[in-house]
Amino acid sequence: MPRLSIITINYNNTVGLAKTIESVITQTSTDYEYIVIDGGSRDGSLDIIKKYEKSLSYWVSEPDRGIYHAMNKGIRQATGDYCQFLNSGDYLITPEVTERMLTDMPSDCSIVYGNEIRDIGNKWVVKKSYAGRPITFLDLYRGTIFHGSAYIKRSLFDKYGLYDESFKIVSDWKFYLVAVGLQNEQVAYCNIDLVWFDNTGISTLNQALDQYERAAVLKQELPQRILADYERFATDSIILGRLKANRFTWFLVVNLYRVLFWTDKLFA
Repeated sequence: MPRLSIITINYNNTVGLAKTIESVITQTSTDYEYIVIDGGSRDGSLDIIKKYEKSLSYWVSEPDRGIYHAMNKGIRQATGDYCQFLNSGDYLITPEVTERMLTDMPSDCSIVYGNEIRDIGNKWVVKKSYAGRPITFLDLYRGTIFHGSAYIKRSLFDKYGLYDESFKIVSDWKFYLVAVGLQNEQVAYCNIDLVWFDNTGISTLNQALDQYERAAVLKQELPQRILADYERFATDSIILGRLKANRFTWFLVVNLYRVLFWTDKLFA
């Protein structure tokens, strides 16, 4: 059975950190190590870490240069076959989920992901990312594999490099774009409710920064001619998706197209 490195990064989130740590150290699996990287918190987080330090494989509390610098610290300490990034505030849904994931996951995949649970409108919503279907480059152009519910093979970071610390919130997406979208690393899905996602983080709340950084990554990674095609196609598909969401508007568009088509045929 593969061994997992669970990495938690934290900064001034005492309540969230305690919840995250407790969800990890109560796992029934023993095939994991637990790494906590704190950014020099001043709110009592260090007390939480010391309270649980006997259950931690490694921890440090010192200033860092952002979330990806902190994650990279964790990756450098990781000795497992796979890494899971469980940020403070996120937590594992039940004590047996790690054991279930490690038991069910295929051995020949670079990335394996489960389900993520979010609170949307005071309702628990299960997010399945791509739910096991083949992931295309266009999928990653427009979306992503949920980070907290993914097991990423540790060796991929040796192959493609650590997270790009020049970006604040999209470096995990950039990593997927390169490894899966451009280099065809294999991805598998386990239909297991794995992680509760805290949707009050910077990546959720700062959509403008997300779009700005995504555009910078695409410009960096894709030739301009290819990028121009994807930008045009993505815009057209978004418009069509919105039209389909409004059934009446979609009905008008389709029938207008039919009228124009047959008018052209009649007067040709």
